[in-house]
Amino acid sequence: MTTLPVVTEIIPMVLQLQPAIAISDDQFYEFCQINRDFRIERNAAGELLIMFPTGAETDEHNFNLIGQLWAWTRQDGTGVGFGSSGGFTLPSGAVRSPDAAWIKRTRWEAIPVELRKKFAPICPEFVIELRSESDNLQILQSKMQEYINNGTQLGWLIDTKQRKVFIYCPNSAVEELNNPKSLSGEPLLSGFVLDLSQVW
Repeated sequence: MTTLPVVTEIIPMVLQLQPAIAISDDQFYEFCQINRDFRIERNAAGELLIMFPTGAETDEHNFNLIGQLWAWTRQDGTGVGFGSSGGFTLPSGAVRSPDAAWIKRTRWEAIPVELRKKFAPICPEFVIELRSESDNLQILQSKMQEYINNGTQLGWLIDTKQRKVFIYCPNSAVEELNNPKSLSGEPLLSGFVLDLSQVW
């Protein structure tokens, strides 16, 4: 009888640079460009977090998720959407790349064009993180709270491993849903409903 391999959780590799090395925002951006095979983030302490590419199944789920957000964003017109490759410099100094994000168009267009080309200095109003089989849940939960602390108004942590969703909003307890069929973005994302049957 053949046994399937057990998927273990993968913890991001952490590179501590300070105080020996201090890199500017521009240098960090260039570092990420020359290491494009990795997904690299920076936390508020200046540590670099090196994450490895996701599996094909997780990327398929993320593709379906982003597709739904893209269709709504295009129809609604009040904001701009982003996929998992875009990075944002949060007020804390951390640079994060959510799996999907949305920003009001007026806020986005207020950022100088040259800054938009790199890791834009803005915290999205809405973010989604999608947990894969190998992602550590506590790390993702801390990341979601970091978004909220920096200005995010609505965050969804979608745990495909346990079929759970954790909903984050400012000044309220995290709401946990078990195997929901859909998620509503009201009132922030008027009319946006995410069909989770395409994500599970």
